[in-house]
Amino acid sequence: MKILLLGGSSFLGRAFASEALARGHEVTTFNRGRTAADLPGVEAVRGDRDSADDLARLAEGRRWDAVVDTSAQQPAQAAHSARLLRGRVGHYTLVSSVHAFADWPARVVDEASPLHDCPADTPPGQEFSAALKAGCERAVLEHFGAERTLVLNSGLLIGPYEHGGRLPWWLERMARGGRVLAPGEPGRPMQLIDVRDFAVFGLDLLTAGTAGRFLTTAPPGRLTYGEFLAGCAGAAGRADTELVWVADARLTVEGPDGVQPWSELPLWMPDVPEAAGTWLADTGRAEAAGLRCRPFAETARDTWAWLRRRGPADDTEADGRKRGRILHGIEPAKEQRLLAALTPPG
Repeated sequence: MKILLLGGSSFLGRAFASEALARGHEVTTFNRGRTAADLPGVEAVRGDRDSADDLARLAEGRRWDAVVDTSAQQPAQAAHSARLLRGRVGHYTLVSSVHAFADWPARVVDEASPLHDCPADTPPGQEFSAALKAGCERAVLEHFGAERTLVLNSGLLIGPYEHGGRLPWWLERMARGGRVLAPGEPGRPMQLIDVRDFAVFGLDLLTAGTAGRFLTTAPPGRLTYGEFLAGCAGAAGRADTELVWVADARLTVEGPDGVQPWSELPLWMPDVPEAAGTWLADTGRAEAAGLRCRPFAETARDTWAWLRRRGPADDTEADGRKRGRILHGIEPAKEQRLLAALTPPG
């Protein structure tokens, strides 16, 4: 097949490109070329999807069997690309998010759960919100129709080349060894999907011409937070790591001793009603359609191997940010101060 990938080549786009090339497909990528180099073997077209001229240049003289859109953040973006490609592409796969569901994360969601109220014609340039993903879905469906549109509502993606920094932060923290602040309860469930498994599933559906919606993340009950942290420690190879579990209530206090869920301690969400469904999304439809997820230990091991090959990410973007810099994680001094105050050694 001839497949067009709309999006970057550093993580999710890379996984789709790698899997598609391995299957013998012809792959065209369309992105600005700022995040990472395209894989050898693709036709790389440089451009900005917010530019009408760039999109027109991409489409001129080309046709594809399918498009995979991993980068739509604004309904106007999705509408513009879908409108332009409608007569040049047979099938449209949109990678959306569990964020598109209005009830998430407070409740368990499935494919029939209501979406946020965001219209397809929402003006461009909106500030980030979960509702925008729902608008992107409506925009693609408006131009391609339900019979030619596949929507993959992604859960949290992890794996090699991850630029969000959640799993990499925990791996690098475990590699330092010592006493590690472990938040909440070790038995709390998690749902994390390896980006490679996500791409395999998406391409399986795409090549079969499947349409519809699939909530795509790891099935609930496969991983706990305790298993996640132990897996990170095992992958990093530090036998002297000691997980020190601290209850939610002791970490969510106001003031300097409080810890920000999700950002300071990645992937930790306190057990509160407004987040009760965070790790309980119903994946039954995706599993019935062939979704398979590798063990977390394999993902942790492969991600650690990639981190060691990559080395320190100290090159700098034009705006002063560090390319590949870990954007999550508690400061080491704060972690040690809290550990000493909350759980003295011995």
